[in-house]
Amino acid sequence: MTDMRYVDHGTGGGPEVLVPARGPVPEPRPGEVLIETAYAGVNRPDVLQRSGKYPPPPDASPILGLEVAGKVVAVGEGVARWKVGDLVTALAPGGGYAEYCTAPAGQVLPVPAGMDLCQAASLPENWFTVWANLMDHGRLAAGETLLVHGGSSGIGLAAIQLGKLTGCRVLTTVGSAEKAAFCTAWGADAAINYRDGDFTEGVKAVTGGAGVDVVLDMVGASYFQRNLSLLKRDGRLVFIAFLEGSRGEFDLMPVMLKRLTVTGSTMRPRTLAEKEAIGDALEARVWPAIAGGHVRTHVHATFPLAQAAEAHRLMESSRHIGKIMLAVR
Repeated sequence: MTDMRYVDHGTGGGPEVLVPARGPVPEPRPGEVLIETAYAGVNRPDVLQRSGKYPPPPDASPILGLEVAGKVVAVGEGVARWKVGDLVTALAPGGGYAEYCTAPAGQVLPVPAGMDLCQAASLPENWFTVWANLMDHGRLAAGETLLVHGGSSGIGLAAIQLGKLTGCRVLTTVGSAEKAAFCTAWGADAAINYRDGDFTEGVKAVTGGAGVDVVLDMVGASYFQRNLSLLKRDGRLVFIAFLEGSRGEFDLMPVMLKRLTVTGSTMRPRTLAEKEAIGDALEARVWPAIAGGHVRTHVHATFPLAQAAEAHRLMESSRHIGKIMLAVR
């Protein structure tokens, strides 16, 4: 176990730069575990990193991949909870597109009851992100109305379910009738097709003009002004990505008049302690809901590790619903 397969992206570029390669198996540092990867999730940050727009932290693996599931095969100094042979899923700082991946022990979680390794690998990046942004930054509370943009994505489906788990009314925007039907089947109270007209009119119609308490947005600048218009007094707008850019010209008066909060975050730069706290919250609140059948995941497609380029092409097309996965073994 000194050599492994992984996906290399060279100096960056389009999906075609993703090619199979071989390299040394990483060694777990103190506080880390080494996982024999069975499945790895494909996420938007992977696409950005491949394109050269999202460099990994200095101490992280340069290999793509932020979530995996598999078997613990080694533990670093100071790791008490995890043992060789444990089946786990983990939020990784990088290195997921490989046969072996290291992760801090505090970012490792047990495979939820009732899920296989592929399903388990689809959870960490989305659920860590959604929990931190909706619960910690968005202060989502029971009885509120949540608007999730891009509800058919992996992030979107997780956000819809977390909203319902919290006791909220959940609205979402989607780009097709098929995606609208899927989101309502997964718990959304209403799904608004933005291709049929301005989504703000749809939200106002559904809410009787009242608007929403929290917006989770991954689109960015082109939605900013409209998001502000939909928020109630003391509402919160939470950004998790800028798929259509982060720059624009805006009227910020609604922020003052309605006492709005505009916030957002990324997961990767957080400290180990912050990520461990999120992991603890997920294991306490979400993992039991998975075991009880109240929270689930949808894997749209699974590609062999060597076909990572095809997985990225599908991700960039936005034709998928839910998660795209890589089968490593």
